[in-house]
Amino acid sequence: MERHEMQYQTVHFNLNGKDVERTVDVRASLTDMLRNDFRMTSVKKGCEVGECGACNVLIDGEAFNSCIYLAVWAEGKKVRTLEGLLGPNGELSDIQQAFVDEAAIQCGFCSPGFILTAVEILESGKEYTDDELRKLLSGHLCRCTGYENILRAVKKTMYKRLGKELPQ
Repeated sequence: MERHEMQYQTVHFNLNGKDVERTVDVRASLTDMLRNDFRMTSVKKGCEVGECGACNVLIDGEAFNSCIYLAVWAEGKKVRTLEGLLGPNGELSDIQQAFVDEAAIQCGFCSPGFILTAVEILESGKEYTDDELRKLLSGHLCRCTGYENILRAVKKTMYKRLGKELPQ
């Protein structure tokens, strides 16, 4: 019988503003490392093939499905999860509050991934049309909300950040 040696590597990265390191199996996904080693439970395990967006995190400001991103690839990167959006006293960020206000959350399973993609959209500082927003949010599956409330929450926050009135 052939014996396979497990290979491990130490990964140094910044997680939600804090420099961290972990030794991981080189085959481990970023999802597994974030959930198991750092208890980032907002990073959900959905499809595990990069289709549903539930595991979405920001890596150097860009949204990625962490289930198909190897943990070792996080070396030297800045990783943000939903936990990293909370204020110093646990207050919600503007986009999280908008999801609450617009009833964009039902079961909540897909919400962290949607919110992190919304953060990427909002941090671009651009104004997007509804069609563009729909396309940008299309990498996420949600079984509860019908998407309109999510779109409204992102749009409302985008206009607020741009200092503009929300068109009626």
